[in-house]
Amino acid sequence: MKIIIGQYGSRLNKVRRSPLIGASSLLAIALATPAYAQAQAQAQTPVAAQPAAPAAGTITTGTAQPAGVQPAVPSPGTQVTAEQAGQPQDPAAAPVPANGQSIATLAPAADEGQEIVVTGLRGSLQRNLDIKRTSQGVVDVISAEDIGKFPDSNVAASLQRLPGVSIQRDGARGDATGITVRGFGGDFNTTLFDGRRVATATGGRQIDFSALSADFIGQLSVLKTPDVSLASSSIGATVDVAFPKPFDHSGLRLATTVSGSLQDRAGRVVPTAGLLISNTFADDTLGILADVVYTRRDTDTNRVFVSGWPGGNYAPCQLTAACTPDQLSTANKTIPGWFPQQYGAEQQQVKDERIDGRIALQWHPSENVMVTLDDNYSRQKITTDLYGFGVWFNQSDLRNLTLDGNSTPTSFTQVGTPTDFQSSLNKRILETNQTGLNVKFDATDNLSFDVDGSYAKSWLNPGNVVGALSSDVGYSGLLSNTTGLSINGNSDKAFPVLTNFGPAGDEAGFTDPTKIGSHVAVRQTQNNTDELKQFRASGTWKQDGLTLKFGGQYYDDTFKLSNKSTFTNNFWQAYAGYGGPSGGTTGISPLPANLLQGRLSLNNFIPGFNGTLPPQVLKVDPVAYQAFLSGLGNPQATNIPGFNYAAVPGFTGSFDEAVDPGSVLRVNEKTWSLFMRANFDVDLAGMPFHFNAGIRNETTNLVATGQGRVPISIVTSAADPTLLTLSFGDTQAVTQKSNYSYLLPTVDMRLEVTDKLQARFSASRTLTRPNLGLLNPVTSAGVGQRVNALSATGGNPNLQPYLADNFDLAGEWYYKRNSYLSVDFFLKNVSNFIVGGVTRQTINGVIDPTTGQPAQFAVSQQINGPAATVRGVEVALQHVFGDTGFGFQANATLVDTNKPYDSSNIAQTGFAVTGLANSANFVGFYDKKGFQFRTALNWRDEYLAGFGQNQNTGSFGSEPTFVNSSFQVDLSSSWDVTSKFSVFGEILNINNNQQSTHGRFKNQLLDVFDYGRRFTLGARFRY
Repeated sequence: MKIIIGQYGSRLNKVRRSPLIGASSLLAIALATPAYAQAQAQAQTPVAAQPAAPAAGTITTGTAQPAGVQPAVPSPGTQVTAEQAGQPQDPAAAPVPANGQSIATLAPAADEGQEIVVTGLRGSLQRNLDIKRTSQGVVDVISAEDIGKFPDSNVAASLQRLPGVSIQRDGARGDATGITVRGFGGDFNTTLFDGRRVATATGGRQIDFSALSADFIGQLSVLKTPDVSLASSSIGATVDVAFPKPFDHSGLRLATTVSGSLQDRAGRVVPTAGLLISNTFADDTLGILADVVYTRRDTDTNRVFVSGWPGGNYAPCQLTAACTPDQLSTANKTIPGWFPQQYGAEQQQVKDERIDGRIALQWHPSENVMVTLDDNYSRQKITTDLYGFGVWFNQSDLRNLTLDGNSTPTSFTQVGTPTDFQSSLNKRILETNQTGLNVKFDATDNLSFDVDGSYAKSWLNPGNVVGALSSDVGYSGLLSNTTGLSINGNSDKAFPVLTNFGPAGDEAGFTDPTKIGSHVAVRQTQNNTDELKQFRASGTWKQDGLTLKFGGQYYDDTFKLSNKSTFTNNFWQAYAGYGGPSGGTTGISPLPANLLQGRLSLNNFIPGFNGTLPPQVLKVDPVAYQAFLSGLGNPQATNIPGFNYAAVPGFTGSFDEAVDPGSVLRVNEKTWSLFMRANFDVDLAGMPFHFNAGIRNETTNLVATGQGRVPISIVTSAADPTLLTLSFGDTQAVTQKSNYSYLLPTVDMRLEVTDKLQARFSASRTLTRPNLGLLNPVTSAGVGQRVNALSATGGNPNLQPYLADNFDLAGEWYYKRNSYLSVDFFLKNVSNFIVGGVTRQTINGVIDPTTGQPAQFAVSQQINGPAATVRGVEVALQHVFGDTGFGFQANATLVDTNKPYDSSNIAQTGFAVTGLANSANFVGFYDKKGFQFRTALNWRDEYLAGFGQNQNTGSFGSEPTFVNSSFQVDLSSSWDVTSKFSVFGEILNINNNQQSTHGRFKNQLLDVFDYGRRFTLGARFRY
């Protein structure tokens, strides 16, 4: 029996999700058929005769099939949906299947006159509930309320409404760019488009969700336990994004959406517009669907920052106003502590433009064959104009120092502090295209096949894009001053206060252009590509309540990364020095007036925070600034006053970027996977019991290539018998190969205790592959070394994946229509965490002259090391108050680990479980008779984001970054003016939530971003 539980009311086969554990899975598969047969003989009522829980009042009829058999290519049926949920009936609502995924196998729709589909928020919630209820593993789903009507404008923002799912925001835009599931974010999660992996040139394995339009997405599925036929390479979760297809409904379908949005600080209304057209032809044997969406978001974000809190030691004299050189000797520095490396403020004016296009062709030549060809394209361009200031501090130069109980400075002064005004133009273009072909074939009533192949490529900054172009001007030397800084409180409430600023302490002249001279000019571009070829073939055999699925997958994924900049050739310092007013012999001052673009006020810069800033900053045109410096001519051909001849001998007048050899990396991964799973349904003591066991074997061959110099000889020194001198060859490609293979089992069990109460147990093994940047095979060694103490640093292509054994125990109570309560306890035992370590290695076979054997280097690199346990509980409640139209969703996640971070332990700098935070969501809504109103509240507690800060040069190792707790409120509403036309509005971040981070201790502010509120008003039309 087929039930309507999919996106837009699409008909889905009864869900059979597979998740895993150990040798028990192999045994379960081997014994599945006889065990099933024995259970069937003992059962009083065949499970196949029990209908799955229906979606919102839906009754579906179709071509008769043998009991328990459901075809891979479903035949047309007739569906009638009662208006039990109080929703409008919309014949234009279109289902969106997932291509090749196990959660949703699509059936073509009936004729328009035979089909009435429940839409709206409550209809969407009921469909999500039905999928969750009948899925074999732990799955949460968000379905579109209607064609072109997704609950949130941002995909990740929608996902955060689910239990156990939190988001990472881009501070400058405020947009959700990534997700964390049960404490695991970034590369620990896999995102699929219609069951296919996605190419991404972001530099990691995760996608940027802000580059994905939500307008015509049909359904998001979050698989917290793995499906071996889909993927097992995500310790956090697998997110599957389902898009529409032309055979979701016969005939002509059209949907369009137009809106304007405004961020309160930017003050500009910018458009979003989308169009979807679908039609079927030739007696519904051919179909085509196309959609395109243009999105623009403008955001002006204010930021106050400290670029890092390096750790080191103070001398006691620094607690006073003066120190002698002897007092500042290393031996006298006995007070451990931290200091702010750079303090400043800036405004980032961001323009985010995105275009998404998609076309899908389907051919249904017979009832047994369905062919789908589709192409997805997206292009996101983010342009950022930045204006700000910064002052630089050095630990040894601080005086009048006061420290709190954690050795964090609460106030200090510094003589000779320089002041810089930064302006930059940053561009980031991310372009992705994926083409795929899928064929479904019913060989018999019991046996079906699914074959899928795709090619995808993603580019970061293609062509001749300059990623970042910046100017840095200011004053120092004679115009420096004795600047004071006071730490004003905790990072979630206050930012530091700067005193005695301005040229030579003249605060009124803080932005006086006559005192300001040139300093540095930076150009920097990151270029990445990701080329992904994938193929999947599977077969499914069904007989009564037993299902066997088997098949294989192949991935060929090639990542290429490189960075070029004026740092590599040192051109950035061509005119550094601030010029004559500061007493510098290098630098140009004064600068031409046409380079100046006015001033930016810092008044009430971060509302609600304690602290004061200088009144304004100077705005310089970075493009005109670099053009002016280049226009001074070739300093190698003629003498140019102010040019930095000592530091930049190769500069000829143009700020050309040079490739950094250490950034060049090519990683090719070829992965072969074989999988098998068995599902069967039996009765246990009169209770329906659903059992699923699967196993997946993944074998990966990796080839990593970087650019570096390898040692070719080592010689001793006659003058110093302990000295060894290394010589190196030219820069060349360095390649290293590695491979690994893992068996990944899964077991899922679901027991229907009553018709409303069910229990689940899942166990699985999953993996996550290492970050790409850690796989660089290049190892670097210094020229001068010591006997028996050869050392080097480098990447490690031999890193093994993280491994996790996962366990879920859940109870679910579906106590009334569209309402449920669930509690899910989870446990993850994760091994192979990647940490810094030292291993003994040979390099290029070079010989140690003191032993006559290949030299043994102590190589500092990332290695697989410790294990950790993550445990937690998810509680979710969804309730609808009868036919009043009111209802709510609420969920909370509590999570913990046996390896937390201890801020007081300065030796703990490389390992702790990151991303773990308690979180909660509440969505209250009214949805009846075409009017909808929704309030969404999201809270996430403070968490450790990772190790490493912007300036990371301290004596205590890599310092941590914590994200402060956050609470955000969003509002949305819509009104169906007619059955085809509706208007909607949205207010994001109505409470003006700000994102802030801190270092080791709460008062070590790193960032506070104020990205304001966003207002949207628009209309939708569908036919």
